[in-house]
Amino acid sequence: MRIRTIRPVARLALAMAATAALTLAFASSAFAHARLSPAVSLAGKLQLYSLAIPTEKANLTTKKIVFTVPAGFGIDSFVPAPGWTQQVQSSGSGGNAVVEKVTWTGGNIPTGEDSLFQFLAQPASSGTYTFGVQQTYSDGSIVDWSGPETAAAPAPTIQAVSSIGGANSTLNIVAIVLAAVALLVASVGLLTRAGGRRDLA
Repeated sequence: MRIRTIRPVARLALAMAATAALTLAFASSAFAHARLSPAVSLAGKLQLYSLAIPTEKANLTTKKIVFTVPAGFGIDSFVPAPGWTQQVQSSGSGGNAVVEKVTWTGGNIPTGEDSLFQFLAQPASSGTYTFGVQQTYSDGSIVDWSGPETAAAPAPTIQAVSSIGGANSTLNIVAIVLAAVALLVASVGLLTRAGGRRDLA
């Protein structure tokens, strides 16, 4: 698989997908976890994914992110992340290259904001995919987002399904509910931020 950077082609389709992904990314900030969205996606289909990692420690910035990709999750290309330098570790070569790890360095994301990275990828088959994220702060401390959902630093996961309708109607409902919750949380977050700016004015 040839790893490349997404160029401005099919901008409308990409923009629409990015809008949906960014909605969930805003929600991730409110939940204060490293999140990969969409949480439910179609197996064997190329989709736009967003990885959001919150900077939680006071008076520090996020300087480095290491993203470990599980087997069967194929990354095709990346959206440029302004302010970050990207290094891709892969196995194989040419059209058979498989991304195993991505390291972003050089960022300076302050407390209360998210480091956001986007890429086109596809899960090979149905199932749960668990990703590793290692976050390095400006003081050298590291947060490993690799625990279970109940942990203080849970690993980002997605559920890949063969269909989001028909026989998988339950998953369809779950996806709709997740999207609705994400929209609600994003709206509340934006309103809160707007209110805070008015108070400061």
